[in-house]
Amino acid sequence: MMNCCGLITVQKEPVPLQSIEVELEVRDHVATVVSTLKYQNKEDKPVEAVFVFPLPGDAAVCHFSAVIGQKEIVAEVKEKQEAREEYDDALSSGQQAFLLEESEQSPDIFSMKVGGLAPGESASIRLEYVTELAVQADDGLRFCLPAVLNPRYQPQGSEGASVQVFSVPASLVPYTLCFCGRLFSPRPICKVESSCSLEPLQYLNTDQTQATVKLAAGHKFDRDVELVIYYKDAHQPTAVVEAGQTSAETGTLMGDPVVMVSLYPEFPQSVMSSVASCGEFVFLLDRSGSMGPSVNSKERHQTRISSARDTLLLLLKSLPMGCYFNIYSFGSSFEHIFPQSVEYSQKTMKQALKKVEEMEANLGGTEILKPLKHIYSQHCIPNQPRQLFVFTDGAVGNTKEILDVVKKNSGSHRCFSFGIGQGASSALINGLAKEGGGHAQFIRGTDRMQPKVMQSLRFALQPAVEDISVTWGLPKGVSVTVLSPPITSIFQGHRSLIYGQLTGQATEGSVTVKYSLAGRPSQNQLHFSLKPAEDTGLTVHRLAARTLIRSLEMEDRELRGRQDGGIKEKVMQLSVQSGVSSCFTAFIAVNKADGKVIQGPLVRRNVPTAGEYLSQNKLKQIFSVENKKNDNSVFFPKTNMVISASSLDVIGCKEATAPKQPPRDPLLQLVSLQKASGCWILDPDLAAALGKTSEEVTSEVWATILALIWLHGFKMDAKEEWELLAMKAASWLRAQNGRNLIHKFYLFTPQAVSRNFWMPIKAN
Repeated sequence: MMNCCGLITVQKEPVPLQSIEVELEVRDHVATVVSTLKYQNKEDKPVEAVFVFPLPGDAAVCHFSAVIGQKEIVAEVKEKQEAREEYDDALSSGQQAFLLEESEQSPDIFSMKVGGLAPGESASIRLEYVTELAVQADDGLRFCLPAVLNPRYQPQGSEGASVQVFSVPASLVPYTLCFCGRLFSPRPICKVESSCSLEPLQYLNTDQTQATVKLAAGHKFDRDVELVIYYKDAHQPTAVVEAGQTSAETGTLMGDPVVMVSLYPEFPQSVMSSVASCGEFVFLLDRSGSMGPSVNSKERHQTRISSARDTLLLLLKSLPMGCYFNIYSFGSSFEHIFPQSVEYSQKTMKQALKKVEEMEANLGGTEILKPLKHIYSQHCIPNQPRQLFVFTDGAVGNTKEILDVVKKNSGSHRCFSFGIGQGASSALINGLAKEGGGHAQFIRGTDRMQPKVMQSLRFALQPAVEDISVTWGLPKGVSVTVLSPPITSIFQGHRSLIYGQLTGQATEGSVTVKYSLAGRPSQNQLHFSLKPAEDTGLTVHRLAARTLIRSLEMEDRELRGRQDGGIKEKVMQLSVQSGVSSCFTAFIAVNKADGKVIQGPLVRRNVPTAGEYLSQNKLKQIFSVENKKNDNSVFFPKTNMVISASSLDVIGCKEATAPKQPPRDPLLQLVSLQKASGCWILDPDLAAALGKTSEEVTSEVWATILALIWLHGFKMDAKEEWELLAMKAASWLRAQNGRNLIHKFYLFTPQAVSRNFWMPIKAN
């Protein structure tokens, strides 16, 4: 008799996926990932296993194969409809077949079908992809193995079919994950941080340029596996030339050498220390129901929406006088605080903060396209560059439609995006920043939203880089075809990647990026060897192919209905030639060799991914009459899954009292009292926040000085969060002829900012 405790299907039958093993190899800033998925059919009839799962949105999937017994069947890349028909025909004739395809709506969702597993039979599926690692604001390189896939909201009227996601609470995922990685760098590896528990970093050589990292035993599918890798003297400009494939035709992308150039522009300190005093800042906040859960399991009281409210407080207090701003929020519908952007002042800031305090995650689904279109329909304000900040958990199904709209309007703004929570769509968050010429950040696990958002605000306040051009210095007889889209934005510490297809032979070349910064011409140049590197395989070629494929796919969507399908043909040809997936192609493998015919109809089994923790509101919906079953198990209509009564305790489905709200963070309490001009005023609340009496705070100048000393003395660990508003306060003091007071009390000296100096400060 079958044990029905834990995750079961509606028919109380098992899930055939048993385990996932992931091997990561990182070379400098490029990662190669090999995943092995082990299936076993424990039923007495043949099954078809369907697994919808997430991958990084910019991954180049380049290999798919299956091992049945001792035989390996390697998949081919074919036109998607052709691959589907071949898969169906194979199953109809009793053959085993395997299909892997990318979602047409979002490139970070894939569907794998394992068809024709006979009773008792096992299969190992191998999936390989390559991707570049994103550069963090703190110079770390971020790798993320997505493990959480949340249902995606598909607005009515969106193009294409929605992706059906089968997800369950993390504690009920029925398969295991084993993860290990090898790191190789030309510079020493300083450390590796993670939101997951890791075994100690093991160095493989004395100069610490090679190391291994492993996931600790007992990993739960409640979070994505995220690594942040730190190198010594990180982010030096590099260029890697990779030889072409010997079997490929010369003159094609795979047959010719390809160069990958990584540039890290450095701006003068005088520019970096300056802050723009103009701009139109538009904040777009997700208020869908999925923004209601806690930010992480350790701080249940801090929900995503409450953290977003605190972040908006810091943002509004840090804006420069003279700018314009507005705040939009969205769910199934959208709202805005002002009909159009207004000038930043004490009055408008106060109005906005009052509205922000009332914001809850109560606007329904995640429909971001309509508010974006409305924002873009608003006329830009002369001499006020538009900066758009988007906060969302990324649970949307129409990713490509959204990115197309952002790219269409990229000339009128910069877009800074923030993915909140586990399972935030990397395709959406990275795509918004890429197409909008901005910067992307992810807030996961124990991450605080505020420092990451303030880092992006500093990027937004940097002078815009204009007139960007790239020139190549190559010897006679050597030419380059650039495969990357034009560089549209440059930030301090932000990597710019360029891929180029080379023809001809020589020993050395160079590439120069020229641009205008704060009205002054600047440039960065890199000289590099044209000799192909060893042991890179075809990694650079595949990344270059992926880059070109994504550009052509977007061009095809822009010209849909106005061209004859030539671009689609180019994409399919490049995808087949390079072995890299696209939205028009799929991997297909059919086991034709052994001649066995699988008897009987196939039974479909949907393999679930981990979803997020269920909120109490969701639980109330679950425990409705139509969902509650006689045996106290619960049926999830969207996932077609049943969770037995004995498993409800594991996922926290017992009714619980709401956690007691802790007192407000003293930093936020102090920040909330600052005026738009940058000063603090005489106020009993301010005295209380500083731990002083009203008699000790006797003027606005003194109030502001004491507030700044308190920040430096007690909140240096959160300096990234308050640094901009402190700069504004210091500017206000200087405008009040307060420079002498600043020097008199050593405001910015070590003595003044120490905790010991705080107590003797008096206002008399």
